[in-house]
Amino acid sequence: MCGIVAYIGPKDATPFLLEGLARLEYRGYDSAGVAVAGRTGGIKVRKVKGRVADLAAAVPARFKGSTGIGHTRWATHGVPSDANAHPHLDNAERIAVVHNGIIENADELRAKLAADGAVFRSETDTEVLGHLIAAHAAEGVELEEAVRAALGKVVGTYGIAVLDAEQPDRIVVARNGSPIVLGIGEKEMFVASDVSALVRYTRQVVHLEDGELATVRADGFRTFTEDARTTHRQPSTVDWEIDSYDTGGYEHFLLKEIHEQPGSVERTLGGRLDERFATAHLGGLNLDARELREIRRVKILGCGSAYYAGEMGAQLIEELARIPAHSEPASEFRYRNPVIEADTLYIAVSQSGETYDTLAAVQEVKRKGGRVLGVVNTVGSAIARECDGGIYLHAGPEISVASTKAFTSTVVAFALIALHFGRIHDLSPADGRRIVSALKALPDQIREVLAQSDAIAGLAAEYAGSEGMMFIGRVRGYPVAREGAQKLKEISYVHAEAYPASELKHGPLALISPELPTVALVPDDELLDKNLTTLGEIKARSGRVLAVAHRRPEAKLADHCILVPKSEPELDPLLLNIPLQLLAYHAAVALGRDVDKPRNLAKSVTVE
Repeated sequence: MCGIVAYIGPKDATPFLLEGLARLEYRGYDSAGVAVAGRTGGIKVRKVKGRVADLAAAVPARFKGSTGIGHTRWATHGVPSDANAHPHLDNAERIAVVHNGIIENADELRAKLAADGAVFRSETDTEVLGHLIAAHAAEGVELEEAVRAALGKVVGTYGIAVLDAEQPDRIVVARNGSPIVLGIGEKEMFVASDVSALVRYTRQVVHLEDGELATVRADGFRTFTEDARTTHRQPSTVDWEIDSYDTGGYEHFLLKEIHEQPGSVERTLGGRLDERFATAHLGGLNLDARELREIRRVKILGCGSAYYAGEMGAQLIEELARIPAHSEPASEFRYRNPVIEADTLYIAVSQSGETYDTLAAVQEVKRKGGRVLGVVNTVGSAIARECDGGIYLHAGPEISVASTKAFTSTVVAFALIALHFGRIHDLSPADGRRIVSALKALPDQIREVLAQSDAIAGLAAEYAGSEGMMFIGRVRGYPVAREGAQKLKEISYVHAEAYPASELKHGPLALISPELPTVALVPDDELLDKNLTTLGEIKARSGRVLAVAHRRPEAKLADHCILVPKSEPELDPLLLNIPLQLLAYHAAVALGRDVDKPRNLAKSVTVE
């Protein structure tokens, strides 16, 4: 959630720190700060409650230093305030620390440090780290040894960067559950919690593993474990372009990313469709045909939109491969002491590849001997490295907090998995060709839906003032309804609920009124007549209906309708979801919301 940047080299660190923090704004935060150290000693700090622009305005012109760290904070311990913003200093103002994560034994450590004379200036758990490192540094050891000794007393998750006024030739960083990436420059080094802060300056990056530290100097880096064993990390190349981190003429990143979906779907499909054998090439799964035939169940784990994409994926796998499949929130999975079966394949879903709950679920499965695949967007991320194999989405960077193109590409990836599994099991060549053809047609069909953006904006303005909205769908349509409701509430703050259309009469129908409109997913499939009957039940109770359909229902059954091109039934949910993204976006704009950075939310959730 929080963001970290750091620089060491021959240049002034402050411009990079401020620009890097600005590129991490999409992660969600409430305050920001920077600290720099010069060759002559001493640490200068500026931090503010508010946006990076407020921080930049508070940094004086002579705020210079060749070594620096910066941070955007998303509050966990203590309210958003200048005092609680990072970086945090020890009492001697020698050690500065920025930290992502949560120190679980902070209260215990705080009490011991206070008894030894430490004076605390904030409510944060992070300040404990500054005092703890300073206590060890006072013994005359190297900074990395002081950090290593301090972390040996810490319980919790962290990504940290540490600056020492007396050793300004280095920055020490560490990771345990929260990402840290090193960027390799020409006689300069960079650090960030996300590659988006680095791509303007370098394409060569190193991802730290959990339990790993690094000493970063201008001329290179050294990595090692918490017990001082040297590790060897080889750089990888970031293939995302700097233009991906600009709005490209769109009003918001979210709108840009919605409109990028034809291209992101093409990249997800690229080189993976096998028309000759009517299947998909997925060598990254690291599973041969014999191993796949031994799988008796698939369990999909994700959080938020990734969980809903997993629900769509589970239906695709069941329909095309005839393997029982189920999607479950990763945040709940490991806490119920799950039974890990040898013939079950687990699939972890995360756009960032760093979602803490999902990573912890993966580690729980692997600890018990299960096989885990990853469906992630970020190359080199923790979940991608932890899994036995998987699929990269290649959707490109997603900056807006609300997921759109990564969500769609995730469902496309599941369609490829289902096709691949199905052709190894009992899916006929004819049905395989049918799905391959439909997948190839998706980008142009998405473009057809996007062409309706202005019309959908008009509908969104009409419905945005509602006290809430109901989203309904049957079978394949129900996960679409859940994702649609999620999008609306997370960026417009309009309350929304999703129900299976068949469940409406078992309770939720009591809510129907002119003040609570219903968004109904009405695909032209085997359940069309039943869906139309449900619309009749809503209209009989004076409810307003916005239908998302392949064919326009009778006027008496729907007040408004958004028409969507028809695909194959298994892939229809992909296209039915696109109008709901546009509906949520335009409703948020109509209500004046901060579309890309909705309140209380963060892009990459790296804490529990």
